[in-house]
Order: sequence, then C-alpha cells, then structure tokens
Amino acid sequence: MNNELIVRSSSDIVDFALLKDGKLIELHKDDDDNNFAVGDIFIAKIRKVMPGLNAAFVNVGYEKDGFLHYHDLGPQLPSLLKFIKRVSTGKLKDYTLKDFPMEKDLDKNGTIANAIKSNQSILVQVVKEPISTKGPRISSELSIAGRYIVLVPFSNRISISQKIDSQEEKDRLKRLVKSITPKGFGVIIRTVAEGKKVAELDSDLQNLLGRWTAMCKKLYKANHPTKVLGEMNKASSILRDIFNDSFSGVVVDDEEMYVQVKDYVQQIAPNKESIVKYYKNDVPIFEKFGIERQIKTSFGRTVSMAKGAYLVIEHTEALHVVDVNSGNRSNKEKNQEDTALEVNMISAQEIARQLRLRDMGGIIVVDFIDMGVAENRKKLFNYLRDEMKDDKAKHKILPPSKFGLVQITRQRVRPERNIKTKEENPDNIGGDEIEAPIKVVERINQDLQRIFKKDHKKVTLNIHPFIAAFLTKGFPSVRSKWFIEHKKWVKILPRDAYTYLEYHFFDENGDKIK
Repeated sequence: MNNELIVRSSSDIVDFALLKDGKLIELHKDDDDNNFAVGDIFIAKIRKVMPGLNAAFVNVGYEKDGFLHYHDLGPQLPSLLKFIKRVSTGKLKDYTLKDFPMEKDLDKNGTIANAIKSNQSILVQVVKEPISTKGPRISSELSIAGRYIVLVPFSNRISISQKIDSQEEKDRLKRLVKSITPKGFGVIIRTVAEGKKVAELDSDLQNLLGRWTAMCKKLYKANHPTKVLGEMNKASSILRDIFNDSFSGVVVDDEEMYVQVKDYVQQIAPNKESIVKYYKNDVPIFEKFGIERQIKTSFGRTVSMAKGAYLVIEHTEALHVVDVNSGNRSNKEKNQEDTALEVNMISAQEIARQLRLRDMGGIIVVDFIDMGVAENRKKLFNYLRDEMKDDKAKHKILPPSKFGLVQITRQRVRPERNIKTKEENPDNIGGDEIEAPIKVVERINQDLQRIFKKDHKKVTLNIHPFIAAFLTKGFPSVRSKWFIEHKKWVKILPRDAYTYLEYHFFDENGDKIK
C-alpha cells in the first residue's frame, strides 16, 4: 500500500488530496478566511447561560455564538477560570502550572448555572466547525495535539490510544511519558508513538509546552474574542495525523509550502525527508496525478462502480441515504444471492471511500441489496467494518437490519465537502442543469476569428477533455477545418479541472489571450 499527499496551492485556497495506491480517498481544503478550524483556541466571553439546555452561548467572533454544553466544560474548569483571571490581569507570569494551586474538580452531574456566568472570560477550543445555520461547537477542556502525544493542561492523567494492541508496549509508553510529563499537565499517547524512544516523545512534549507558553503570553489584557492559539498549517496537521511508513510521496506545487512541509517531515521522520518533492510543470498538479478526473467521477448524486454497479447518494437535513444498485452488470454468478453479495461487497468498499472523501457526517443509512443468507449479511458487515477501520473520524456501524439497511453514525466536525458536477444548460437559460453540455464550440469559432486577426503565431486551447475529443476526432476534424480556414494550427490541451463550458486560449509565451 502506497500513500501519497498531493498539495495544490493558489492565492487563497490550498487543496490536499490523499491517494491510496493512486486512488483518491480524502480531499481537504484550507481557506485563508476559515477562522474557526477544529483545534483553534479562543479567549472569549460567555454571552448567555441557558439552564434549560444546560449549556451556554459564547461570543467567539462568529456571526452565530459558539455552543458550549455543560459536559464540554471539563472537570478542571474551576482551575482554568482561576488561571485565566490571574494571567489576564498580570498577577501570574509562570505558565508551567507546577506551583499553581488546583481547584476542586467540577461535579459531572452539575448544572451550567452553578459553573459559569454571563460576561465571564473563558478559554474555549473549537471541536466542531460552523455548519449550515449553526455556530461552532466549543469546549473548555483544552488539548494541544502533537505528533506523538496530546497535551492536556490542568490534568494529571496519562491515557493511551486503544489502537495500540500490545499491553507491554502500552506499559512502556506510559512509564516513559510519566517520567517526562511536568506537574499540572496530562497526556494522551497517540497510536503513532508505538515503538518510539523517550527522546522523540520528549521533543514532541517540549514543542507542545512551548505552544502552551506562547498562548498564555497572549492572554494578558487580550481583547475578547481573540484567537490565541491556531492549529498548525493544514499540510502539517494532515501529516501529523496520518503520516506513516506507507507514505511514498508528498508533492507540493508551491515553493514556500514545499519548504514548510519538508521541514516538518524532517522533524517527524528524518529518513523520509527525500519523499517530499517540489512540483514545477506547465500541467497543473491535480491534472498530472489524475485527481481532477477522479473528483469529477466521485462527486454528484450517482457514483459508478466496477461491473456496472452504482450508488445513489441523497442528502437531507436529518441524514444521508445511500442506495446500492446492481445496474446493468452481466450476471456471471450462479444465483441471485451470490450476485447480491458480490455487488454489496463492491459497494461497501466504495461507501467507505465516499464517507471519507465527502467527509459525510451524522446519520448515514445504506440500503444494500437484500440477502437471505445470514452468513452473507455477517460477511458484509465485517467487510464494511474492516474497510472503515482507517477512517480517523469516530464512527459506529450497526449490523444489517431485517430490511437489509445498515445504519452508520460518523463524527461531523466540519462542513461536508460538496463539489458541484452539473452546469446550466446553454440551450435553456435559467432552466434545468445538465451533466455534459458541448454547445461551446460555436463560441470558440467566434473567438478564433478574433484571435487570428491579431496575428498570433502559435495558439493553444485549454479545454475540457470531452470538448477536446469532439474537436480532434474524426476526419476532417473540427481542428482540421480551422487549419484549412485560417492556415494556422491550434494546439489543444485537455484540462480535467475545467467545467464543460470553460476554455481559455494561450499565446506562444504561455500568456492567456483575453
């Protein structure tokens, strides 16, 4: 298994594509204007306490207030509030917590009105980005994630990832981390810490303590609300969470980001530094690695699969519904049960990929093809569970019901990735949308008349692959007719990233002709 991370950078948006054996399995976007990413920490003020909800609304600077439930306050809230008050007023300048007197933990069955009050200063962390009409979901139980460990202030617990199987290794890691963790801080040991030496763990811990100190320095007389600690850049945070020995390449098309990524990989895995490559080519990076084509075929209401089978994915306010269809595949199996099992297994693999790719969250209901044999239903359930084990988002899968429905819940912490695959029908302005309009050729002819009058020596046309095929196939092709008419050859370059109606002309210097 080979994993590759392909990073495409533009002026204000950075796209990250994670490939597994060349197949797109995750797609992330980093906007400059996204000020409420998961992991960001704000100093803010409580706007309103709602005893009926046992929650409070907190002004974090978003158009909708952040939602803070009692259970998200964390048991160490009294200590946190005391610390914030003393640091904000300048009375406390030692941020190590080693001599800080801790308060009694919060009662887990208490009420919000007894814990906090309106207009009170509080440190909160984004645990769920603003989605639809809702503001961010926030927590005052702070944590700062590193490569191998997660630092938890005002705690004394050492926790360890359940994905580390060996009890001996768990005991070793707990022993090592306990010996280096300073008083007043707890630690969660991540899965990737397995087999690591104490020097690597300590280096990660010192880096996190440095970030904690830098954050605390911003609290003195800080405006409310203010972001006091932001997540690291998206490329580094993705690598921090998913990077392992199976990675065979990290390719970046922006020189500044390439240096950042290379430096980060050199820190976390010096022996893997050479896999980070800077991409410099006229062909766009997503085009080169076949990502644009996969995006076009993977998003939308219908998703095609192997052997003619396909999925229909519907989105509602309450849940997502996925319908599995066998399509027009030729039935090579002996009976209907075997056919249903084969299609369902193909679908389970694609559904696991689609959930990660679109970052679908909440409740997902999958209508698999009915199977009468209990053993086959169990086989399908186990296969789907295995396919989703690499999914970092928390999820739970229930066995197939009597109706053949499989219910899945998946953690939703950011808006779902949705890419529009339809465009307006050029023959019906304001009417229905269509998947493949090619009425653009007439407009290209008119533009060519204008361009050739300006005496350009070489002209290159960048256009969607479907239109490119239409212009170049057959004899005489449309392009050949252009040559006969204008006595000049037009070079045509297919571009997967373009919409069906999009095209651009470039001159001999590679500059766009307007």
